[in-house]
Amino acid sequence: MKVVLHRTHGGPDVLQVADVPVPEPGPDEVLVRVEACGLNHLDVLQRRGPGLIPGFTLPHVAGMDVAGTIASVGPAGSGRAGSATAFAEGARVVVNPAVPCDHCASCAAGADGRCPSTGVIGATLAGGYAEYVLVPAANVHHVPDKVDLADAAVVPTIWMTAWHALIEIGKVRLGETALIHAAGSGVSTALIQLAKASGARVVTTVSTDAKVEYAYGLGADLVVNSTTGDVVAAVREFTDGRGADLVLDHVGPATWNTGLYSLAPRGRLVFFGNTTGNRAEFDLVYAYHFGLQLLGSDPYDRREFAAMLDAYWDSTFRTPIDSEFPLIEAAAAQERMESRLATGKIVLRP
Repeated sequence: MKVVLHRTHGGPDVLQVADVPVPEPGPDEVLVRVEACGLNHLDVLQRRGPGLIPGFTLPHVAGMDVAGTIASVGPAGSGRAGSATAFAEGARVVVNPAVPCDHCASCAAGADGRCPSTGVIGATLAGGYAEYVLVPAANVHHVPDKVDLADAAVVPTIWMTAWHALIEIGKVRLGETALIHAAGSGVSTALIQLAKASGARVVTTVSTDAKVEYAYGLGADLVVNSTTGDVVAAVREFTDGRGADLVLDHVGPATWNTGLYSLAPRGRLVFFGNTTGNRAEFDLVYAYHFGLQLLGSDPYDRREFAAMLDAYWDSTFRTPIDSEFPLIEAAAAQERMESRLATGKIVLRP
């Protein structure tokens, strides 16, 4: 089968097309024929190096968001959660990329998001930049017939990240105001829609005027160009001087203080990304004087993924697709992501 991998860190040119054997599913595993794979920023970050997630190795096949059909199933009986016998060959599925061990104390307690041995398809395990991908049966979920597999492939990472940050950690409430950075990104596309569905008012930022209409189309109440406008002032004006109840930040240092100073007293800043760096500095006195809450959004549990999918299939949520590329043009797809011109998700098709 064909895969796209990189054997060293660097620019998009390190991505290479290779031929490798098709893997055989073991006990409680399934082999998925990839129909579509959604790109994520982690693909680019780990290609640039160093690998960010413990367990990353080279050569690496990226691709966390996979949808396709079951090509073959392994036997039952490994003791891992889930069974391959629940899926027939040809079944249409989407993949949960987080693979806990299913044996440790955290997994036994239903807190598999905190499993110390969790692997991630496309991050520490071979992913969807390929014609086939091998996954545990517990990690595949049926896709309704009404849903195109490309539309299913762009759901897992951004919607699960958004769901966990907004609902599980941020505990968004009816009537609150949420500031969501970077409306053009995939995860913010999900956050805006989830926040509106939860009854919140949404202020969001964009880097260019070309993305303003896109953000309003997702349901945002106010869109601010962060390159030319004063985000903090806009949030204060929108909330009659009070500030936002909740800030969602997956950008990092570049937006950290903007979010912090946009918060109302006792507001919550939920952070879960580092695309602009790993360290942020802020005024401790300001933060504790106003009782600000800084909440890291940790990994999600398997039960949340199933709940998120059920909610997504039953909703009018949408995940715009910016562009599609054939698998062998994965380098061009990543260049599109790095350009910051994309609005919505980028998809690879084998």
